[in-house]
Amino acid sequence: MQILLTVEQEAQKIVNATKSAKMARLKQAKEEAEKEVAEYRAQMELEFQWKITEWSKKQSNGDSGADVNYLERETGVKIQHFETEVGKISHDVNLMLLKHVTTVKVWAS
Repeated sequence: MQILLTVEQEAQKIVNATKSAKMARLKQAKEEAEKEVAEYRAQMELEFQWKITEWSKKQSNGDSGADVNYLERETGVKIQHFETEVGKISHDVNLMLLKHVTTVKVWAS
């Protein structure tokens, strides 16, 4: 009976450790994803600002307001496309992470 109790306690420790590792990995994955989104957004903003500057130089005597509107629409489309792509794969990424952090491997002693 004592052996059974000891084995049950060890199993509970393994389950608790696995849960903790799972939560830590999910938190890490979320932070990594947020960092990638922020970096991409910053890159797109820099590209947008550069395009505005270049278009303004080329169109100094034209209607720069229309150019700015065009660039804003173009950037909005790119951001929407990125968000759509992220939305398509986020579920699969979450499932993959859950699978990896919830898989318990048993080692023979």
